[in-house]
Amino acid sequence: MASIVLCEVSPRDGLQNESVLLSTTDKVELVERSIRAGFKRIEVTSFVNPTRVPQMADAAEVMAAVPRIEGVSYAGLIMNARGLERAVDAGVNEVNIVVVASDTFCQRNQGMQTFESVALAARLVADARVAGIFSTVTVGAAFGCPFEGEVPVQRIHEIVSRLVDAGPDEIALADTIGVAVPQDITERMGVVRGLAPTTMPLRLHLHDTRHTAVANAIAAVEAGVSVLDSSIGGTGGCPFAPKATGNVASEDLVYLFDRTGISTGIDLESITETTAWLEERLGKPLPGALLRAGSFPPHSGH
Repeated sequence: MASIVLCEVSPRDGLQNESVLLSTTDKVELVERSIRAGFKRIEVTSFVNPTRVPQMADAAEVMAAVPRIEGVSYAGLIMNARGLERAVDAGVNEVNIVVVASDTFCQRNQGMQTFESVALAARLVADARVAGIFSTVTVGAAFGCPFEGEVPVQRIHEIVSRLVDAGPDEIALADTIGVAVPQDITERMGVVRGLAPTTMPLRLHLHDTRHTAVANAIAAVEAGVSVLDSSIGGTGGCPFAPKATGNVASEDLVYLFDRTGISTGIDLESITETTAWLEERLGKPLPGALLRAGSFPPHSGH
């Protein structure tokens, strides 16, 4: 049976744009629920300036409290050397380093131009390697920018070719504002596959802003992507991208892949229950479809 790895990002990307600040205890419970559902890779937090992203101010406390379970890998998002230092001190298993594809968005997000950010990412990859930590570099706004509009494919080629030279363990493209359609996934992931070593796993971060993420997920599998980011309930968004709504819902992808005969190792009933729990904590309905629609055929018990 074909398979795909889902990386659960609700504790980080899912919560970073929410007006309700979850307690450290609730964040740890969200991680524990994700593990019980079957997730093996979880993006737990980000090590960024807490004055800019107050939702992640307790990054070290969360990492200190999550259970350490063999086979479960915890990731922290970083943007600079200080973030890497904090992540290493907190005991992450992997780091996710962000480069933004357009200069305007990169300047707002990181205070530098894109290719300055690429050079910084290369240094962070090298430092993570010395620390013995798995590194992912994610190219944000790889399918479109909220300020500049279309991002040319050639731009992605230039960015990724430099990143490949840095030798990260994994490269990801992110549809940060949810503008991609399947042909974009096919084209741009094809560019990455053509540049990256055949042994390097490819990852995709999808937002469902325009309800194209589920279709894009199928295109991703066909394009050879081995890891997809998703978020329980479809929570998420970027504080620095206007109108950026949630990530693709984990439960919606699990339903899709279950029905398609693609294994995820994730229990659909478990994450749907966690969506209800998370809605209660955040005080609002979440966009994932499965909580309201239910699975099919309907669950009939054991």
